[in-house]
Amino acid sequence: MIRTLSFIGLVLGLFVLTLLIFWQGFDEILDLLSKSGLLLLSLPIVWLPSFVVAVISWYYLFPKKTIPPFKELFLSLWIGRAINTILPVATIGGEIAKARLLILWGRPAKNVCASVLVDKTVQALALIPWAIIGTALLIFLAIDNELAMYIMLGTFLLGLGLAGFIFVQRAGIFSFFANIIGKYNNTTDWGEITLKATDIDLLVKDIYNDKKRFFVSILWRTLGLILQTSEVWLACYLLGHPISLFEALMLKSLTSIITDLAFIIPNGYGVQEGGYLMLGVLIGLTPEFSLALSLATRIREIIIDLPGLLYWQYIEMNYLRKSE
Repeated sequence: MIRTLSFIGLVLGLFVLTLLIFWQGFDEILDLLSKSGLLLLSLPIVWLPSFVVAVISWYYLFPKKTIPPFKELFLSLWIGRAINTILPVATIGGEIAKARLLILWGRPAKNVCASVLVDKTVQALALIPWAIIGTALLIFLAIDNELAMYIMLGTFLLGLGLAGFIFVQRAGIFSFFANIIGKYNNTTDWGEITLKATDIDLLVKDIYNDKKRFFVSILWRTLGLILQTSEVWLACYLLGHPISLFEALMLKSLTSIITDLAFIIPNGYGVQEGGYLMLGVLIGLTPEFSLALSLATRIREIIIDLPGLLYWQYIEMNYLRKSE
C-alpha cells in the first residue's frame, strides 16, 4: 500500500515539477543555471559536512561497546539516503537498507534494528527545532507573521505525533506486532522471532533511557540541518542573486519542513519547488529564480545519491554471488 502511494506520489510530484518549470519559463530557468556553469558542481561539496554530522548523530544511538566503525556508518547512511531520495519508498526503504547493510557487515542485528528505529525518530525530532529556527527568522525578518503561525501550529501537531510514536516504541512495538502475528502463525520458529522482537524492544528502551546520548544525537542531527544552509546561500550567490545567511537559513528551514511533511512524494518533487516559489517571493526572489535555485540544490542527487544507489546494487550483487 505504501509503495503504491509512493509511486503515485512520484508521478504526481514529477508532473507538478514539470508543470512549474514550463509555467515559469523553461528557457529563463535554463539560462540562469547555465550562467553559473560548472561552479554549481561545488554545491554538493558544501553540503557534505551536514552529512558527516548526520553520521555522528547516528553514532550516539548504538551501545558504546557495539558501535560500528565510522566507515560502515557512513556508507550505510549514504546508501540509505540515496534509496530514500531516488526510489519511491516513502523514506522507509532507505532505513531498511541501512540496517541490512550493517547486518551483512557483521554487526549485531538487534542493536542495528534498535538504532535504526530510534534514528528515524531522531530525524523527525530534529525537525522541531529546525522549524522553530525558520519560523523565528520569518518573524524576525518581519516577512509573514500569519504564515509563521500556521507553521508553528503544524510543528506542534508534529510534536504530538512524535510523542505518541516514542510512547509506542517504549511500550514494545516489535513485541506487540510479533505477538499478534504469532496468534495466527503456527510455525515452530515463531517463538524465537518473538524473543528477538522483545530483545529489540529492550534495546530501544535502553537507547531512550540514556538521555544524554539521545539528546546529543538530536543536537548533532539539528546541526546537520543548519549546515545545509550553506548550500542555499552559495547557490543564490552563484546564480547571481546573493541573499543574507539569515534569509538562506529561513528559506532552507521552511522548504525542508514542507518537503519532509510531504514524505509520501519521493524527494519532494514539485513540493520543494512549490516551497521555494512561495517563500522565495517573500525575500524578493523571482519565481524563475526560485525554481532555478531549487533545481540547483538537486544537483547533489546526481553527484552523490545516484552513485550511492549504484554502489548499493554492487554490494547486493556481490552478496548474491557469495551466497550461491
